Amino acid sequence: MAERATFYFDLGSPYAYLSAERISGLFTEAELEQPEWQPVLLGGLFRTFDRRSWALTEARAEGIVEIEERAAAYGLPPIVWPEPWPGEMLFAMRVATFAKQTGRTVSFSLAAFRQQFAAGKDLTIPDNVLIAAAACELHPRALEAAVKTKGVKDGLRQATDEAAAAGVFGVPAVQVGEQVFWGDDRLEEAVEAAASG
Repeated sequence: MAERATFYFDLGSPYAYLSAERISGLFTEAELEQPEWQPVLLGGLFRTFDRRSWALTEARAEGIVEIEERAAAYGLPPIVWPEPWPGEMLFAMRVATFAKQTGRTVSFSLAAFRQQFAAGKDLTIPDNVLIAAAACELHPRALEAAVKTKGVKDGLRQATDEAAAAGVFGVPAVQVGEQVFWGDDRLEEAVEAAASG
């Protein structure tokens, strides 16, 4: 039996948002087991591999146009960019880690991605993250306590370190066995690899 694929994401990445909206459908169409969704800190990966976000370079305007065009081509709602963007996603990513620990990764992450890139809500503001969490029945008070725990903090850090060790240097990325497919534009290729594995 083929090894389950892993989908690595950070809620601050619009390319990861595009993949998040499509990945479940693509795996279903291919009659494959759904991938494991794994939150990681993109900033941590950047530090490990000495990289920086395209959104902080001269490529920003071109990248924004590409993302908006892809969203339209995929039939997604128009991108509404939060202000400021990009921002510090640590709180949101800790909530995603807690959601994973409680079996709600996909529902929370999709709600949070949509808050940020379809509704333009800034996920650096905890209340906006909590709205997404409430949509998948994660209680705000429980969340605020959970994100401060060692288990959640260490879980996110460890997941990021393990992703880097596997060769994940950015998001979105899909790992199929030993292969890592980086980028929204390689999502279909990752599905093909999973289907042939």
